[in-house]
Formats: sequence, C-alpha cells, structure tokens
Amino acid sequence: MLGSQLTQLHQRVPTGLAEADAVVAAFDHALVGGFARVGDDAADALAALAGAVAGTPLHDRVSEAAGRVTAGSFSQEHLVSLAGARSALLGAAHDALLGQFDTAVGRDRAPWRASVGGPAEVSAPRGAARAWLHETAVAGWRNADHDLLSAVGAPVEAALAEPSHRRLAVLLDGLAAELRASLPVVGMPQVPIRRWADLWSRAVLLAQDWSGPADDVEAVSGRLLPLGVDIHEHGTSVQVQVHGVFEPAGGRPARLVRTAVAAAKVATITGPAVWRLLQAHPALLAALAQRRVLALTDLPLHGADLRWLDGQARVGEPADPFVTARLLLAAATAAATAPLDRHPTAIAEPVLLEGYTVRTADGLTIECDGQQLPIAVDRLPAAGPLTPALVAASSCCLGLLRWDGGRWLVQPLAVRATIRGKPVEAHNGDWAEGVTDPKAAKVAAKAGDAVAVLRERAGRLLRR
Repeated sequence: MLGSQLTQLHQRVPTGLAEADAVVAAFDHALVGGFARVGDDAADALAALAGAVAGTPLHDRVSEAAGRVTAGSFSQEHLVSLAGARSALLGAAHDALLGQFDTAVGRDRAPWRASVGGPAEVSAPRGAARAWLHETAVAGWRNADHDLLSAVGAPVEAALAEPSHRRLAVLLDGLAAELRASLPVVGMPQVPIRRWADLWSRAVLLAQDWSGPADDVEAVSGRLLPLGVDIHEHGTSVQVQVHGVFEPAGGRPARLVRTAVAAAKVATITGPAVWRLLQAHPALLAALAQRRVLALTDLPLHGADLRWLDGQARVGEPADPFVTARLLLAAATAAATAPLDRHPTAIAEPVLLEGYTVRTADGLTIECDGQQLPIAVDRLPAAGPLTPALVAASSCCLGLLRWDGGRWLVQPLAVRATIRGKPVEAHNGDWAEGVTDPKAAKVAAKAGDAVAVLRERAGRLLRR
C-alpha cells in the first residue's frame, strides 16, 4: 500500500456516512435508558431511525415499531424491525467504506450472490433468547441488575446444547458477562454504548426462526498461504483467525480467505498460554509457527470463510508471508461480505505496507509519502511477540486495514524491523507451538502452566 493509495482513502468520506452514524448513535443512546419509558430524545431517535430507511421495504415496519415502542406497547417483533433497520444502516456504511478501499488499492471483489432464506423450525432456545433480549431492551443498560443477568443462564444453556445455536449462545453469554462486570452501570464513567448495542442487535437478529440456504457452501482443495493471524481474546473464549491467500487446485484464480479456530477458557488463561487450548489443530499451529504452506483437501468454504478441519490439511513447504503478500495479494480476489456481517468495524482487509517511517507523537502513526495512518497498538495480542517498540522500529508491515472511531487505521499482524543494527521479523503466530523468545519464555515459566493446572484439577474432580 502506497502513499497515493492512502491519499485516496483520506480524500473522500462516503456521502451520508456521518448522518447514518448519527442516527445509529442516537438509537444506541436510547438503549442506555431502556424502552420502559421513552423520553423525548429517545422518541426522536426512533423516529430518525424510521426516517433513515424511508423509501426502502423496511420503512413501514420500522415506522410502526418506532411508534409502538414510543407508546410503550411493543412486542419482540417490533424490536426485530428496529434491530434490522440499525443493521441495514451500518451495512450501507460498511459497503460504502469497502468500496472506497477497493477503489484505492485496486482490489477485485466477487459480487454478492443474493440468496433468500426461509422460515426455520420453531426453536425453543431461540425463543428463550428473544424473551431475554426483550427484557433487556425494556430495562436498558442503566437499569440492568443481577436478576436480569442471571436469567440469561437458561437461554444460554439451551442454545449451547444445539450446535447450530452456539454462536447465539456465546454472544448472549458475552453480553451478559460484560454487563455483570459493569454493575452498577449507572456508576460507570463511560458506558460502551456502541459495543453493547452492536451485541444486542446482532443477538436479536440471530435469535430469529429464520435460516439461509445451505447451498452457499462449496468444498475446495488447494494451497493456503497464510498472511497473518488476528487473535481475539475474551475472558471466556479465545479465537485465532488466520488470513491468507488460497490457490485453488486446477489453476483457478487466487482468493483471499480466512479461517478460525476457537476454544473456551477462563480468565486466568492469558497470553501465550492460550495456544495450549488449540492443540486439537496441530497442522494449523505448525504452519503458523513455522511459516509454511497448508495443502487443503475438501474444506468447506462459505464466502471468505474456510471451516477448519485439521485432518484435511497437510503442512507443506516454507512460505514467507511477506513474499506471499508482495507476489499474490494484489491479484487475489476478495469475497463479498454476508449481509448480516456488514458493519464498519468488521472491515479487516489484508494489506502490505513498505518503505514507511513510524511517528511516535500522540500514539504510533505510519507515515508514507506525506500521508499518515494510525496504528492500532491496542490490538497487539499478548499471545504473540509483537510489541509497540517493535512496531515503532519497523519499516515493513503486514496488517489489517480497519475502520474504527471514524478513521482508517492499520492493525499489525507481522513486521520487519531493525533493532540495534540487526534485522528482526516477528509474526503474531510465531508462538503457536510454544514461546520462542527467551525473555518471554522465562516469564511464562515463572507464571506456571495455568492450562495444565486446571486440567489436572478438572481430572481430579471427575475421578471423585
């Protein structure tokens, strides 16, 4: 990515982006106080949401929902309409920003193959989830209490029992855990309004008895050349998401894909120890730690997302991610984003940045040909060797371009730097098979193996 491309990103803000964000922000503020008693500001926010989708098929339903919520007599179906309108606005913002990025860097993106789902079998776990989300919207974040948050246990347990509902279960559990940790919310100096509204809205949509067609998934074989690893760590779970270039068998054009593996955990398992939870995927971990190609056989692919099946992958020859990016990234075709996943903060596009300098005033910023790009230092994971000091000394970076806080920024996945006159290269996945840095290894050894301790204790409990 060059300075001229950064110039194109910075020069134009998509039309209507600020207005759409303001409408969403007002609705999100209404959720803080809840819908039990809707004041003038919240009523205006609901009316603005309905106005923002005027001229679309959503308008009549959203207008009715806004009126019913303002009047205090609304149902779960009305909340679905509001969540859908909010999601549609953020989806439009996502599409505008992604179109701007594709134009700037010249990235080809496959068109979305529109498909229509249909009503699914009525599900008791989804029904229980809808009821809890309804009560949460009535109460609002400020009025959430232990009784409300304890009530999520039954819907989560029921959803976890069915594999198709586990995404919803994890989402509900995470939202409730964050609210519980923040009680009393009224005493918080700053409420994460947008984040909680995102989680609530997504959960409302996932809890509907509706399913998409299953024929969107294809089985693919070929070579996966990893570019980098994005590590998502929560108090109760960890996910490792690998971005890469996929070369299909038969000589078809290369595609940008990602695959992820996850595990449940407890809050005491942090840093490099989280890799121990993912040992059921040895081929993937070996490819990341050793920087190698993966030969794939009949892996399910949905859009850009590969469903990881470790037994259908074989570790191959070495592959330098920087060389992969330099030779293949520009020509690889990106996949369209599924409608429900379209959100500005979900944008995470692999990019290669070279020949820049890093400015350290007011946070780390990449400067290239007079153009600046903030670095998302807060996204550097404790499970990998990348540090702010290493990023600050770098001149080459493999990262994800993101949109956050009304601006573009880059999240480093790997860097090349010069430290004390010596070249250094570090990737987020370098510790997938164990810590390789002597100092970090000493710290980890001193802290002890939390995973082994917990497994041993669990074994003792099961033997009793």
